Amino acid sequence: MSILILNGSPKCEKSDTLKMSEAFARGISDVSGGEIKIVHTAKKKIGYCTGCFICKKNGGTCVIDDDAAEIIKTMLKSDYVVFSFPLYCHSMPSSLKVFIERLMPLSSMKIVKDAEGDYRHEAQADLSKMKRIMICGSGYPGSKRDFELTEATFRRSFPDCGLAVCMEESPLFNIKDAEPVALPRLELLKKAGAEYAENGRLSEDTRAALDAPMIPEEIYMRFANGVK
Repeated sequence: MSILILNGSPKCEKSDTLKMSEAFARGISDVSGGEIKIVHTAKKKIGYCTGCFICKKNGGTCVIDDDAAEIIKTMLKSDYVVFSFPLYCHSMPSSLKVFIERLMPLSSMKIVKDAEGDYRHEAQADLSKMKRIMICGSGYPGSKRDFELTEATFRRSFPDCGLAVCMEESPLFNIKDAEPVALPRLELLKKAGAEYAENGRLSEDTRAALDAPMIPEEIYMRFANGVK
């Protein structure tokens, strides 16, 4: 078993959301025994997809010679792929978005109609064993609407997405004084990862616990705005 975290945060190792993803991945690893590998897309050389479609015609080889090909190889060997990123402009940071666009080699030119009646390019790589998970953190409190656009985009890009975990108040994970609320939440994320590895889903109780704010909205706003 192997677990790949694709960290899209420009903060790389200092990312708030990465702490969430690492905790979740540790839970998976506790059950599966899988090794956790982290790739920081902001540190990689990943060029823009030019839309030439050559990769779809030649069996999956991109004409751009950069780090994307090696990351894709790692993905294809992974049992779990966690797309980890903070919310940027109600979407994902650019380095991760550019990498996702470079996943063109995974599908062919042939267009097929899926079970939902949508048209897609037929896969030319075996993705059947790969579980793809989205984990996203936001610096806002109090509204799950902040994640609607990026989660919808992610699920359209990956219709077989196994799970999306979106959490507000994520800057608390990198603040020493917030450890009394942040550490229990990280432990909950670890337990959620184990539950997902065991059952392929999260229970309603676990989902509700993850969705609950770490601190009340009004207290978070006072802290965020520097009001004592």
